[in-house]
Amino acid sequence: MHLADAAVLDQWETLSDEQVVGRVLDGQTALFEVLMRRHNERIYRAARAILRDEREAEDVMQQAYVNAYTHLRQFDGRAQFSTWLTRIAVHESLARLRRRARFTEFLPDEPSRQEFPMYSSSTPDPERQAFSRELGGLLERAIDRLPDGAREVFMLRQVEGMNTAEVAEALDLSEDAVKARFSRARAALRRDLADQVGIASAETFRFLRPRCDRVVAAVLARIL
Repeated sequence: MHLADAAVLDQWETLSDEQVVGRVLDGQTALFEVLMRRHNERIYRAARAILRDEREAEDVMQQAYVNAYTHLRQFDGRAQFSTWLTRIAVHESLARLRRRARFTEFLPDEPSRQEFPMYSSSTPDPERQAFSRELGGLLERAIDRLPDGAREVFMLRQVEGMNTAEVAEALDLSEDAVKARFSRARAALRRDLADQVGIASAETFRFLRPRCDRVVAAVLARIL
């Protein structure tokens, strides 16, 4: 069974992640696609923040999903499924970097008190949309220039909206370390963008349907 049709997928949206996991473990293995499509963007953003390479991030996503599927019975519900899955992707990303011996740990100094404000608008006019795309590109490049360790914290906290405890769990850090790195990342971005941008856009590092389909199909071919 393949669930790519939107109408078929919609019927499972009322189920929680934990309920979907239970059904997968009970033999409805095709429902793992629901979990992948539900969390693809977060997993991509986490891997992309660490690896700074789109193709490599997709490779890591596939392996992370295979690892999660293989060890699904180890999910005990103590953390949210999304956090558990993000942690698998983070570990896979870091393992890949360490194999290439190019990961430099970020060592934060005292947290900065500078703010990195968010602005948003629902106005759909073309000029504003073009500006948002240009702004998104500037922000993505600025995020890529953040140090290893600060970059993934910023992506998960500011862009993905995870709270401090969830990020700490996903990255194997203390909450104090998450707060310090997040503060330093915001201050660094503010300096880097030099007052040209003050937005953490929801359009940053999007993982849209065609790429989502490609990753889902590759994982399903490996696990079903």
